[in-house]
Amino acid sequence: MTTSVITVETRIAAPVEQVWKAYTTPEEIVRWNAASDDWHTVSAAVDLRAGGAFSSRMEARDGSMGFDFAGIYTRVVEHELIEYSFGDRSARVEFSPVQSGVLVRVSFEPEQDNTLEQQRMGWQAILDNFARHVTQAS
Repeated sequence: MTTSVITVETRIAAPVEQVWKAYTTPEEIVRWNAASDDWHTVSAAVDLRAGGAFSSRMEARDGSMGFDFAGIYTRVVEHELIEYSFGDRSARVEFSPVQSGVLVRVSFEPEQDNTLEQQRMGWQAILDNFARHVTQAS
C-alpha cells in the first residue's frame, strides 16, 4: 500500500442533496463518469452502505479498450462522506457546505503505473465532468 495521497476538488453551485444523488446514483454516474469525451461509462452499480459494493465499466468510445472500477464502501455518512476501498487502495469523498453550494473533495491513494500528475489530472477531469453534469441538471 502506498503512503502518499492525491487530492482533487471542485465547488458546485447546487444543494448538497442534488450533488449527493448525482454522485451516488447509477443512472447519474453513467452520465458524468469519464475523464475525456472519448471515454464513457457504460454501466454502474451502487450498494451505498458500509460493506456494500460498487462498480462501473468505463470504455473507450471507439471500443478499443475498457476497464472495470470496483470496490467496497467502508464508511458512508449521507450528504457528508463516502470512504471506500478498491483493490489494495482506498479513497475518501467529502461533501462540505460552502457559500453558494458544495465543495466536493476526493482523496485517494495513487497506483504505481502512472505518474502522480497523470493520476491527479485524470481524477480532476472526472470531477470536473461531475460538476458540469450537476450544474447543467439544476
